[in-house]
Amino acid sequence: MTLIKSISGIRGTIGGVSGEALTPMDIAKYTAAYATFIDRTTTLPYRSIVVGHDARISGPMVIDIVVGTLMGMGFDVINIGLASTPTTELAVTYEEACGGLILTASHNPKNWNALKLLNEKGEFLSAAEGQEVLRIANSKDYVFADVDHLGHHLKNTTYNRRHIQKVLALPLVDIEAIRKANFTVAVDAVNSVGGVVIPQLLKSMGVNNVIELNCDPTGNFAHNPEPIPENLSEISKVVKDNHCDVGFVVDPDVDRLAIVMENGEMFVEEYTLVAIADYVLSNTPGPAVSNLSSSRALSDIASKHRCPYVASAVGEVNVTTLMKHIRAVIGGEGNGGIIYPELHYGRDALVGVALFLTLLAKSGKKVSELKKTYPQYSIAKTKIQLTDDLDTDAIFKAVKEKYAAEKITDIDGVKIDFPHSWVHLRKSNTEPIIRVYSEAPTMAEAKELGKNMKDLVLALSATPAHK
Repeated sequence: MTLIKSISGIRGTIGGVSGEALTPMDIAKYTAAYATFIDRTTTLPYRSIVVGHDARISGPMVIDIVVGTLMGMGFDVINIGLASTPTTELAVTYEEACGGLILTASHNPKNWNALKLLNEKGEFLSAAEGQEVLRIANSKDYVFADVDHLGHHLKNTTYNRRHIQKVLALPLVDIEAIRKANFTVAVDAVNSVGGVVIPQLLKSMGVNNVIELNCDPTGNFAHNPEPIPENLSEISKVVKDNHCDVGFVVDPDVDRLAIVMENGEMFVEEYTLVAIADYVLSNTPGPAVSNLSSSRALSDIASKHRCPYVASAVGEVNVTTLMKHIRAVIGGEGNGGIIYPELHYGRDALVGVALFLTLLAKSGKKVSELKKTYPQYSIAKTKIQLTDDLDTDAIFKAVKEKYAAEKITDIDGVKIDFPHSWVHLRKSNTEPIIRVYSEAPTMAEAKELGKNMKDLVLALSATPAHK
């Protein structure tokens, strides 16, 4: 059983002992703490909080506890039902609510769920704000409302449609070009909310040939829900066998987008952002942002358009904070998360689909041909399981000392930039692991770089000074 409290919210496995997993007691405690934080910090007069959820099996249980707890804290709850993470973010601002709770564990398996915490702008809490929520929870510094001041439960299930309409209205989304291209598109939504909204979006853009795969939102994920190549063999075959122009894959809460090329091969998650940034920057030049674990290709694309590029720490809130600071026109994360400020400051697979299809239609190229126009890099990803006796701070310090002659960035773990490659070590916000990302011109080089770094960390962890 696992319970992780981080910048990404309160995430854990369902069932078990309170304090060691995401049990009903934990759900109520952290929801009450969040409501207390919002009550103390909101600038808005009306006490309401938006709640949206993905299709996880544990959803009904979690929803009932969250809604009841928020009402018990004196907040009106606007329950938007089955909705993506970006849809819930937009709903907070439309409703002029004090905040929002997204009930989803994103790419984690079906036995996980989570509380993702939003402010009144529909954006994730900062690290400091998240820590204050945890402090309130741990000290039980919350008080429930009396019977005359309980909140109300309101339902509004119009937001999937409103989100789609907002995407379609964007100036860089060319519905007519998409319609004329007469695309055949396959969609794998891993049996969650994407199975509802992505086909609707496609049909609204004039895509009449949609092949739906795992689009029934049962919460019984047909495969590992993280949209990475090893989990996508089924849609790869469907795209190739059915002569599709492109395949789209989303995670359970629809904030990440992976693309399958017409030949059944992966476009690669990293290049979702690269391609869309190329299109956006060619039309609206400005700064671009991604996190330290994202491909160097985005920096290359920004340079091509004579636009600045800046890297942030990993985590959506870190990316959006930097984007606001430098007024970036496009940003995101290399895991397929597109952040397009023209719509909102949040990772959004819907806007990613619309912008990519517009780019594809206007280019007149096949997806595989489009891919060849971008700088070619390969990223390898591995991980190291965390143990109680592993001193990550000491390990990271030793790594920095060993590579002191190289360019080092330590705002989030340790990233070492070599002339033609890089490697990044950081503790995960969502799992008890150290993530090791490495990029080089070829996959063989990237894997070798990652393996060497993992071997170094394991060797250091075995040294008494680092235990």
